[in-house]
Amino acid sequence: MNDIELLEQQAIDAAMNLQWKQAIALNNQIIKLDPENDSVYLRLGFIYLQLKDVAKSKRFYSKALRIQPKNAVALQNLERIRVLEKAKSSKDKSEQIAFDPDLFIESTGKTKTVALANLGQKNILASLAIGQPVMLKIKKRRVEVRTTSNDYIGTLPDDLSKRLIDFLKAKSIYVTYVKESSLTKVVVFIKEEKKGRSVAHQVSFLQNIQRKIEEGPATGEDKEETADAEDQEEHLETWEKMANENPQGEDKDLLIEIHPDDLDEDEE
Repeated sequence: MNDIELLEQQAIDAAMNLQWKQAIALNNQIIKLDPENDSVYLRLGFIYLQLKDVAKSKRFYSKALRIQPKNAVALQNLERIRVLEKAKSSKDKSEQIAFDPDLFIESTGKTKTVALANLGQKNILASLAIGQPVMLKIKKRRVEVRTTSNDYIGTLPDDLSKRLIDFLKAKSIYVTYVKESSLTKVVVFIKEEKKGRSVAHQVSFLQNIQRKIEEGPATGEDKEETADAEDQEEHLETWEKMANENPQGEDKDLLIEIHPDDLDEDEE
């Protein structure tokens, strides 16, 4: 691995960990060694867009486009910048995001990464940044995702909405952040903070349902695995109901304690 390849890997790793200042410094070192490297300008364009510095982002994406005139990433993000410039929202320009390197750490059953459906207006989508906190809001049979200013972003997929509505109505608490955003796609990261008492022994995010949502249309094998997960959840709820209805009855010795962790081990 040569010097440029090493610096590129370090720059990518820094950006993946939301360490923007370090990523900028590493990319600037690459420019000194290889000023015609279009990838470095794409990375800098992306970083400055996350930092809400639209002018610098536009400059770097334009440089990438001069080197590679049909670069799709540069073209898409320059369109996004045009939307931002047209909106001229001072609030979006001044908003600062406090990045946490551990923000997107996965935890089985407690976190969820999902692409939103029914996306909102382009000017709202264009202003989103990685790590930006957003809200979950029940709207009829769906769960909407909105900015902290109550601007509509999109909805959770129907099956996930249906599940989370029950948890939210039971006073469960979740924190949600933007993990990826463009004018055509928004991905959010949902993390369980606290479960309501009535759903305390249920898993917020079943592993197989999560895989189904992220990977798209299920194969025959995936459908079978998802069905198994749903059967397990139904089995858990049945035991909970029996325990609540007859905790000290004649059949109390037949009841066994079932934990979500036990279900996860069975699935694996």
